[in-house]
Amino acid sequence: MKEMVDHLVNTEINSQRIASVENCFGASGQPLAVPGRVLLGEGILTKECRKKPKPRVFFLFNDILVYGSIVINKRKYNSQHIIPLEDVTLETLPDTLQMKNRWMIKTSKKSFVVSAASLTERKEWLSHLEECIRHLLTKTGRQPSTEHAAPWIPDKATDICMRCTQTKFSTLTRRHHCRKCGFVVCGDCSRQRFLMPRLSPKPLRVCSLCYRQLMAEKKKEAEVDLRQPEQIDSSMTGYEPSSGEDSDKSDDDKVERWPGDAEFYASEVSWSSFHS
Repeated sequence: MKEMVDHLVNTEINSQRIASVENCFGASGQPLAVPGRVLLGEGILTKECRKKPKPRVFFLFNDILVYGSIVINKRKYNSQHIIPLEDVTLETLPDTLQMKNRWMIKTSKKSFVVSAASLTERKEWLSHLEECIRHLLTKTGRQPSTEHAAPWIPDKATDICMRCTQTKFSTLTRRHHCRKCGFVVCGDCSRQRFLMPRLSPKPLRVCSLCYRQLMAEKKKEAEVDLRQPEQIDSSMTGYEPSSGEDSDKSDDDKVERWPGDAEFYASEVSWSSFHS
């Protein structure tokens, strides 16, 4: 991986690749070209969203992971999310009846599950991600992240509130998600809000159980006076925090095919490969 980065770092082809990705996101995306950044590979993975699994395009750089919704494949993307790799922890997950070749991408702000089209593709993604993360942590001297946001349990996983187990969801009784545990809960079981600075500058919806636990922790911290001032993570400055929810627009499901005779990159690499 280091050899690949060194080989591509100041090349015209790398600049063209990054510019192509920026153009696909258009004005809705943030600039991606910075000194020393290399685009290592890209592919389409299935992301387990709140409503249902959806295809998302992912771009692996040597320092960040970028993903977004597909409007027109290799021509237009939106809902750009940028994740600093220093904040990422990976966890391989077992197959389900609906999804195979799964793994979880865990960060302090957001955690979610993705799946690849094949076992080989999953191994390739995990191998490249792990190597990038390891190289960054070695370079910065940081320790792997231990605090992660809870992944949201999909809406369809339950028909009743996962806290009171009494309220049945319907058209009139909507589902909510606790930002602390990720459980699907009813409105009565998630009336409280709690400030969790790692996730958002605003108080977030939490379930009644998590609220009691968070309040108890806050009281304990105050009593022993161990609360330290928040430190700004310089690796994440310049990027807007990702939303807790992914886009559920109906047009996200309409993935148009890229014409076979058109070139996305000058090197003509396939969408599922990693660059060399």
